Amino acid sequence: MNIMVTNDDGYDARGIRELVAGLSRKGKVYVFAPAEQQSACGHGITFRRPIMIKEIDFPGAEKAWSVDGTPADCVKLGLRMLKQHKVWVDFIFSGINHGSNLGTDTLYSGTVSGAIEGVINGIPSVAVSICAHEPEHFETASQMIGPLFDMVCQKLDGRTVLNINLPNLPADQINGVRITKLGAREYDEEFKLTVGDDGELYYNYSGRPVYYTGLAGDIDVIALQDNCVSITPLHYDLTNYQRVNDVRGWGIPESFSKLVAWQELDSGAENQNPGEEEKG
Repeated sequence: MNIMVTNDDGYDARGIRELVAGLSRKGKVYVFAPAEQQSACGHGITFRRPIMIKEIDFPGAEKAWSVDGTPADCVKLGLRMLKQHKVWVDFIFSGINHGSNLGTDTLYSGTVSGAIEGVINGIPSVAVSICAHEPEHFETASQMIGPLFDMVCQKLDGRTVLNINLPNLPADQINGVRITKLGAREYDEEFKLTVGDDGELYYNYSGRPVYYTGLAGDIDVIALQDNCVSITPLHYDLTNYQRVNDVRGWGIPESFSKLVAWQELDSGAENQNPGEEEKG
């Protein structure tokens, strides 16, 4: 079993080292991780400059590289590099992230995007996060990774990411595991204005998560509020299927077909030379 591991906190973060240590007992691990912190980079990729890559020593990994790019870069480039060496990746893990990736925050998450890049390439993928920016209880995730891998490695398809979020608690203080769906992730947001030495205006963003009451327990945000592990199956198809037929009924294709026809007529008239117009 060949397993690729990435993250968005950088190759030297404790979370990815704990993850590789756990997965190295399940197969050959190949690390492609950002050279620097890439949190909240979303699914960005690098194409306006070259991507620098450097092979590094990494305990528990067959081989490892630091990548001067995003998590999506790491997976996209890593898969192609490994194929050149006849290594075919069976599974991708992203994490363990220092901080939660819940609800609508998954759209900003570099950790989740690394896993999503995996399923874009048809490889089953898992994103793992601990809900604290300075986690203390990596052992809880480490204990869970091995048994979880055994349960899903033959069942998870190449179109699905399992997004796992754990409370920053010892295992005996966790109130169970819930299979969940994404919820809203809202913050009491603030953009604090400062004036730099150069006289320019700068805004620093910060926000405290909103605490919800009265919502169903199968929402990922609520599961973590209840000190449960949340596991949410994700895919990259953002289509709102409930509205497809509604939008079809708005008559947009027909209207734009007429508009295109008008534009073609106008274009034809503009391309006529004056002599042809006079003959008409």
